[in-house]
Amino acid sequence: MDAFSATQSAQQKISLRPDTTAVLIVDMLHDFCDPAGAMPLPGAERLYPVQNDLVRSARQAGMMVGWVVDAHRPGLRHDREFAKRAPHCLEDTGGVDVMPQLDKQNDDFVFVKRRYSAFFGTDLDLTLRDNLIDTLVVFGVVTNICVRSTVHDAFFNGYQVVVPRDACAATGPREQDSTLYDIATHFGVVADSQDVLDHIAGKGPLKTWEPEE
Repeated sequence: MDAFSATQSAQQKISLRPDTTAVLIVDMLHDFCDPAGAMPLPGAERLYPVQNDLVRSARQAGMMVGWVVDAHRPGLRHDREFAKRAPHCLEDTGGVDVMPQLDKQNDDFVFVKRRYSAFFGTDLDLTLRDNLIDTLVVFGVVTNICVRSTVHDAFFNGYQVVVPRDACAATGPREQDSTLYDIATHFGVVADSQDVLDHIAGKGPLKTWEPEE
């Protein structure tokens, strides 16, 4: 068995146990998803039904649900993200609101970040560990920036990670494909959302997506 096959074999053993799994929805916010937002991603609305199915299934199973919110303080001398990207998601503005089409509930967790990764400078890791979480299902926008950064840091912090590929969108097809390839081969597991839903529903082991070499 070569190294890639061995990795895939190990990935297939991941089980999404309700008591140790959290779902993280990354940056599904007005400024990123609404056509009138500061940095809208065309076609983000296609993700809503898939994401709602995942969130509702996870919540019904008793999994922790957390919404990751990018929110930047106005008036800073040097916001490092704004040095690379246009100003966006200023705190206390509508730009940081989760899209109303998504099933966010009042008792869900919310994690506010100011960098691409949901782990950097936040209490996400502490909260997950206090909830005895060791496995994450991560999806949202955009795949190649904030989702990817969060997945990397989850891996570095010792979590198992599952990314439902059709619940994410990148800045383009090339970025989507290359990021999912990297995640599947180095940082976690990539799967189709329906396979994640079937697994949560108890319909067998989690089936994973295997990228072409």
